[in-house]
Amino acid sequence: MTLILLLVVLVYVVTIAHLIVGFNRIPTFHPKEITPKTFFAIVVPFRNERDHLPKLLESIQNLNYPIDLFEIILVDDFSEDDSVRQIYNWRMENGSFQTTLLENIRLSNSPKKDAISRAIPIIKNEWVVTTDADCVLPENWLQTLDEYIQNNEVSMLVGAVTYDVHKSFLHHFQQLDLTSLQGATIGSFGMGIGFLCNGANFCYTKSLFQKLHGFAGNSKITSGDDVFLLQKAMQFCPEEVHYLKAKASIVHTKPLDSWKALFAQRRRWASKTGAYSSVFGKDLAVIVFAGNLAIVLACLLSVFGGSSWMVVAYLFALKFIVDTVLLYKTNRFLRKKRLHYLFLSSLFYPFFCVSVAIFSWFGTYEWKGRTF
Repeated sequence: MTLILLLVVLVYVVTIAHLIVGFNRIPTFHPKEITPKTFFAIVVPFRNERDHLPKLLESIQNLNYPIDLFEIILVDDFSEDDSVRQIYNWRMENGSFQTTLLENIRLSNSPKKDAISRAIPIIKNEWVVTTDADCVLPENWLQTLDEYIQNNEVSMLVGAVTYDVHKSFLHHFQQLDLTSLQGATIGSFGMGIGFLCNGANFCYTKSLFQKLHGFAGNSKITSGDDVFLLQKAMQFCPEEVHYLKAKASIVHTKPLDSWKALFAQRRRWASKTGAYSSVFGKDLAVIVFAGNLAIVLACLLSVFGGSSWMVVAYLFALKFIVDTVLLYKTNRFLRKKRLHYLFLSSLFYPFFCVSVAIFSWFGTYEWKGRTF
């Protein structure tokens, strides 16, 4: 049994090492502030976001980009708070911005996909850029996207997302988890098989969305407005899909404030893995699950006398070293701050990961006050 666990962890280590190599292959893009030309439609689906919308709208107001070269389309998914009133008030105070507020039309099991599909037909030009209501946009966000688009043959751009964290272990645990996902995202693009992205910083052309028939084929799955569209694009025109590794375009968002909410979110994310069209995406999910399960099983075997704690320590050390390299490289790109609670989080993560994966296979979960 020990040999099997060792082989599983070694496969995990080799896979993460390949992601590290891929990460290094993606060059960092440094914008030079050329004359803007691209017209963007910023699409923001939202539901019950009264606490977050003011900061998002303020960051939009502070964008370093000509206001005649972007429009804002906010799609309300039947909010039960005063989110809509806040938008009306902001629009009255900032009438120079091209702002449209729509009500969502539910056509599928995915409110967010429906909201984006609702916005696409009315955008004025070609480029769509999506973000979330709980995000803060960097001032040179659109400027950086525009410059990359002007200098490259591209129809879809994947950007980075990071958390603004406080001092709690919960927040830093989420930061490390998101950093690992961002590292896997960048690494997979460096390997030429990108399969992950984040809808909080996602850009593509209207014509590509239409050629891919939008979210057709996965509308029954609640989440995945980002990854399923990306994976379709990678099958259709991989050479036109790029990762934008630029510090100036990193979007910031907020971590969740309870373990229950975090578990539900990660369970929702994990539930869509089986529907991936990316073979590598599915394989990586299995390898990550197996690598973490190996650590959990080794601990259980040691508790019941079936193995020794030295075996656990050896397996953990192999996994910890390769994880730390990817986390360190990704964190250095995403943030100026050092990693916190790395060792403690690494001890806890295998149990969290395995639990999320198992619970994602069955049952329902709550999201935005709804049960799916």
